[in-house]
Amino acid sequence: MALKFADIAKGPNDLLNDDYTTKVSLKCKKAAGPVAVTIETNRGKDGSLSSKVGSKFKYAGLSFDKVQLTADGGNVLETSLVPCSGVKMSFKGNKGADLGVDYTKGSLFATGVLDIKDMSKFSTSACVAVGSGLNLGGNATYALSGKTGVSAFNVGASYTSGPLFASVTTASKMSQVNLGLLYKVNPELSVATSTTHSSSNACDVVGVGGAYTADFGTVKAKVGSNGIISACLIKEVAPKVTLTASGSVAASDLSDFKYGLGLVM
Repeated sequence: MALKFADIAKGPNDLLNDDYTTKVSLKCKKAAGPVAVTIETNRGKDGSLSSKVGSKFKYAGLSFDKVQLTADGGNVLETSLVPCSGVKMSFKGNKGADLGVDYTKGSLFATGVLDIKDMSKFSTSACVAVGSGLNLGGNATYALSGKTGVSAFNVGASYTSGPLFASVTTASKMSQVNLGLLYKVNPELSVATSTTHSSSNACDVVGVGGAYTADFGTVKAKVGSNGIISACLIKEVAPKVTLTASGSVAASDLSDFKYGLGLVM
């Protein structure tokens, strides 16, 4: 199966990062015929509320994946088009504007993204499945303005065998190695770790955590080398209504507790 290079370490990254939050938010989704409407509201630190209103729909073969108005007066437009089998073209406009193309064929997944607003860079990536459970890939960015040339490049690999998933990726022009591990102990329990390794720091434990699916919901918890302990509960409180309650605290200062609460319906 073709895998995007950006998702080569998706398993452990998702377990250790998704659902943890310190925000209070409400997200409402509603289908109005062929149009899907989404309203997202967040509460600021001062208690003020800010909202984003978005929609997605298809017209004449063109997918409007996100048409959004933000609270600060900004606009977001994301569209995509499939001109032929295996090719997907996309446009993403917010503060910048990017034109992208995804190409898939067999076990190969390649991407290209061009900054068409400032014409400042072109980014590309490729990932290929080379064997049972093994994926290899890399990415690179070429600067088109200022100091032109290759400004970033990295490689990565992932391997899946039964309940074990492992990924190795590089960062900062291959000066840092990131190792991610995910192990499914049983259908209810999964554990994951993420570490970074470089010449200046032989081993930094970014996070160690787990997820357990119980009758009352999914419980996740993690701890990092920064001493922050985090936990969250994801529960479907009603059909198509999901509540996420999250909290984090520093082991050295238990009085500095931060919480987050999210409701999606």
